[in-house]
Amino acid sequence: MPTSPSRLFSDIGTSQRPIDTKVIMRRAIVLGASMAGLLAARVLSDHAEEVLIVERDGCDVDDGPRPGVPQGSQVHALLPAGQVQLERWFPGFTSEAIAAGVVVPPVEGLRFYSDGALRTAPPVEPVEQEAMLVSTRPFLEALVRHRTMAIDNIRFVIGRAEGMVFDADRVTGVRYVPEGAGTEDVVSETADLVVDAMGRSSRLSDWLSENGWPRPPMLRMPIKLNYATALFKRDEQISDVWVAVSTSSPDQKRGRVARIGGFHVVEGDQWIMLVSGYDDDRPTRSVEDFTTRCRNDFPSAFGDIAERAEMIGEVITYHQADSRRRDFHKLDRLPAGLVAAGDAVASFNPVYGQGMTSAALHASCLSAYLRSDPSLDEPARSYFDQVRVVVDAAWQISTFADLALPHVDGPYPPGYKLTKWISGVVFAASMTDATMNQRLDAVTTMRAHPNTLMRPSTVLRALWLHLVRTRQSKASAAVDIRAAEPNSSSATQ
Repeated sequence: MPTSPSRLFSDIGTSQRPIDTKVIMRRAIVLGASMAGLLAARVLSDHAEEVLIVERDGCDVDDGPRPGVPQGSQVHALLPAGQVQLERWFPGFTSEAIAAGVVVPPVEGLRFYSDGALRTAPPVEPVEQEAMLVSTRPFLEALVRHRTMAIDNIRFVIGRAEGMVFDADRVTGVRYVPEGAGTEDVVSETADLVVDAMGRSSRLSDWLSENGWPRPPMLRMPIKLNYATALFKRDEQISDVWVAVSTSSPDQKRGRVARIGGFHVVEGDQWIMLVSGYDDDRPTRSVEDFTTRCRNDFPSAFGDIAERAEMIGEVITYHQADSRRRDFHKLDRLPAGLVAAGDAVASFNPVYGQGMTSAALHASCLSAYLRSDPSLDEPARSYFDQVRVVVDAAWQISTFADLALPHVDGPYPPGYKLTKWISGVVFAASMTDATMNQRLDAVTTMRAHPNTLMRPSTVLRALWLHLVRTRQSKASAAVDIRAAEPNSSSATQ
């Protein structure tokens, strides 16, 4: 009997460190030193005599975003499932990160708002292995980079990837131009396995096509997301909130547009705050525009910080046109010696914070593949099959919400309307019910597959709570009507 996606997802996200590793190749090459590339290199270090990372940005980028990560200055989130994987591959990472300045916010300092209403369900208490680590993206990535580069058999070269070397039915190496060299000074390196971790702008599809291989099918969902981020000096006299997330769903009857905002405390005793809009709703670099949005579109804590706290630096904007996924698992022909990870496989609406955590789970998929005694002369299909489970889970979470946006017109998955209605009932129940909040939190933090929310016990509980709320609302409305009647007792007294 096939294993369910929910069970596979749980297995992929395990915290158990592998003990059955063995060296099965001489050299592996990773293109890109993103979170996906760094974690892939860490996994490969258990199975290769040498791991070579080729990255166009230098190693000395600890003080800010890398040029190769244009969204690096924006708010990022490492979901608890991602933290579990970092601890899995770098034992002691959590305590080291906290000692370095990464923030672990207290649960009483968390706020979640939906359409202006505060979630009143008790917050989910994290277990020790699933602490919420909060920092800026460059700070966290630097910690991961230092741990990765401390491994003896990992080597880093600065250069721009120019292509892959193909021989018969497999990839046998890569070509790159070293930093400072001319385009004619291409270096070739052989490899038993190559990992594409070059992000959304990966050129792997072009390289495959140029060498007679099919391009992986790409699915795009145009989201037209626009957002702006600013840093502020933290002041507890202004707000005692550590993490806040505010979402508003589009509602034409109420004249409401979709907006998502959030802020959290990061290293250096700072707040980092994001405001977003969709389609033609574009936050600008103007401080006045940023402050106005915080005050008018979000709960009061946003406006308090934007108006009263000291801004550090400038407002920085970013635009992402679409969510996209490359479905390697659908290819009928695929060269051996090649895998892809992170945004090179799929990138999602960034407001849901799935990117770094998905990359960490891809590393778990790579480990499972390499520990399965694979033949490196055959395509890594079992790897891409597992990655598909991770991509499907993240895609389902983000795109179901994005499909509610007026300017997004599909593609709609089968059963979308029913699933959307049930999801809405579950979400509404999570706002006040502790059990439903825990179950939804496990999915949104990628500790559980979205399909778990469709289990009968969860759906029935959500429907029962929906019925209770509906009855209470009708009873309250009836009381209001009676109180407003001219012949009511309150009117004749």
